[in-house]
Order: sequence, then structure tokens, then C-alpha cells
Amino acid sequence: MTHSTGVPGAAAGYVPRPATADDATKITRLRSQFVLSEPLDEEWLGICRDQLASRLRPGGDARACVVDAPGGGLAACALALIHPVLSAPRYPRGLAARIYVVATEPAHRRRGLARAAVSALLEALEQEGVTLYELHASTDAAPLYEELGFARDPALMRTTKLPQARDGGAG
Repeated sequence: MTHSTGVPGAAAGYVPRPATADDATKITRLRSQFVLSEPLDEEWLGICRDQLASRLRPGGDARACVVDAPGGGLAACALALIHPVLSAPRYPRGLAARIYVVATEPAHRRRGLARAAVSALLEALEQEGVTLYELHASTDAAPLYEELGFARDPALMRTTKLPQARDGGAG
């Protein structure tokens, strides 16, 4: 399965590249500003930055592709975490990836940068033997992911369970 559709935005000088640990601060900020339902405070930005930097290093489970903005910073990013699954004919290496962050700075939107970053990320993951991919898509972004081969899954369910304080309160 090849996810490449060329490199959108390349003519305008926007070309995706693999992210490094040095990109963790910028990716974390894009996630906070444009993906999460409420932005992180500085303490949580620092925690997430440190975790992501560690996970982007060789041997880590994070992979990301970023597009640099001409004036510095990032114009767009796509981040996935790789995790093991039990092997099966469709998952011969037992590797899956969950795409957690796809974000584009508002000034750089509508230029194909998200598509370029996600396409480059999917190609890199495919080269590592990942065959199962999942993500949560907004209504606006769903057509892009469908064009890249993703299908809606009505069976997907999710919950968040936060630890309760020892006294039984919400703490």
C-alpha cells in the first residue's frame, strides 16, 4: 500500500521531513493549540515535550513528519505512536500505529501540508512494517483520510478513566 500522492506544497517550498527530538517543543505546541479540546498549561506542555522528545529518539515509539515554515517554526506536523499487536496475516510484523496529531498553523492551511505530512508519515511507517493504522478524524478532515485509504469504523469506542483520589473524592 503506497500512500504517496506526490508532495503537495513542494512547489511552494514546503517539503515534509522526519521529525527529531529537537522538534518536540513545536509539535507539542501545535497539538495543544490545534488538536486538544483545551490548550495545555506550561507545566503540561513541558511534561509532554519531554515525553515526546524521548519517544522521538532512536529506539523510541514515536514517528513524526513535519513541514518547516519559511520564517522558522513548523507549518504542519503529523505524529504517530507505534505499538505492538498480535501478529496475523494482515499484521505480519505485529505493528500498529495510532496517529495522534495532525496540525497545520492557520497561516499555512489550504496548501496540502497536512496531506504531505501524513503521506510522508504513512510511507515511513510502512517501511518499518506497520500495517494497521488508526486515528480520530474531525468531520472536516475525514475526506483527506478517506483519500489516503482510511475507512470509518462505527465499532470504535473510547473511554477515559482518571484515577480517583484515595479518599474517594475527585481530588
